[in-house]
Amino acid sequence: MADLDEELMRNNHAAFGWALACCRGDRGAAEDVLQSAYLKVLDGRATYGGQSEFRGFLFGVIRRTASEERRRRAVRAVLTLAAFRGAETSVDAMGANGIVRDEESRSLLAALDRLPTRQREVLHLVFYQDLSIAAASEVLGISIGSARVHYERGKARLRQLLGAKEK
Repeated sequence: MADLDEELMRNNHAAFGWALACCRGDRGAAEDVLQSAYLKVLDGRATYGGQSEFRGFLFGVIRRTASEERRRRAVRAVLTLAAFRGAETSVDAMGANGIVRDEESRSLLAALDRLPTRQREVLHLVFYQDLSIAAASEVLGISIGSARVHYERGKARLRQLLGAKEK
């Protein structure tokens, strides 16, 4: 158990960055997702089998946990709307704007946000989390060939979006 705690601590910064990306920049949601993912690992609901890097395993748990949380929030929103017809639900729109300070970062985040989900996820894992494309494919549960395609298409689309903004 001490080794597991040590691995979680060693990867905490990168894990939070990935949780933030999975939650589209919503810091509060990322904190909740990361805490839930850590609980899954620590209580044995998610077990590391040793087939890949621990960080890749942890990122996969975080991604699945974020996905579960999004579904839960969507169901909760639908049920709330059905129960209180016409009542508006508030959405935390802070997102990454509270974190990002300079114009270039905002432009990059806006361009990343326009990419399809899979392309955005692969690019985040490779550039921000410093994973290889093979490791990113394991985290996302897709083939390495598919990860390479999403990586290349994502980079090309990102260049196009950023280039169009500069002109």
